[in-house]
Amino acid sequence: MIFANMDWPLIGIATLDTLLMTGFALVFTVIIGLPLGIVLFLTSKNQMLDNGPVYQVLSFVVNVLRSVPFIILLIVMIPLTRVLAGTSLGVQGAIPPLVVSAAPFFARLVENVLRELDPGVSEACRAMGANSRQTVLMALVPEATTGIVAAIIVTAIALVGYSAMSGVIGGGGLGDLALRFGYQRYQTDVMVVTVVILVVMVQILQVFGDRLVARLNRK
Repeated sequence: MIFANMDWPLIGIATLDTLLMTGFALVFTVIIGLPLGIVLFLTSKNQMLDNGPVYQVLSFVVNVLRSVPFIILLIVMIPLTRVLAGTSLGVQGAIPPLVVSAAPFFARLVENVLRELDPGVSEACRAMGANSRQTVLMALVPEATTGIVAAIIVTAIALVGYSAMSGVIGGGGLGDLALRFGYQRYQTDVMVVTVVILVVMVQILQVFGDRLVARLNRK
């Protein structure tokens, strides 16, 4: 059979590496992207902290990072990745570029989620004398929880794809396995298995995300 000589332990390790890359990168992406998205929203026109120059600078940085193809970002960030992670290879070396690529994307999603909220929420908080911090923590974020969770799921799915691309620079995981064995050694069976695993990962994330969002909507 075509899969008889498959190195399943190696595939298992590569799958675990992909999960680790995606998981750690997602955590740091949310830690950075959530506050950034909130600041983008608050400093935009007609919002509580309306500040044109600050918004324009942040928006420009976010747009620049979002416009750089991930494969190019991986290569450009190699020196910085070595400083931050101590190496540009393996799971550890893949996380910084993953975060730099995904955080602006997630921040923009958060900003859009907050924009869709009823303006009356902020106005009611102001009428009760709440400051910006109280309004964000006690009203805006709780109201936007469902949308933010949906944004996290979308970002996680994007990170699965990004993590596969990190294999080009030796980032490990399924992408690296597919490149070294499936492409360079013409082992089609390895390529097929890696693609199937990636598809299954995305499907599980999407199904889990849809159910979680539906449950939050019912509360």
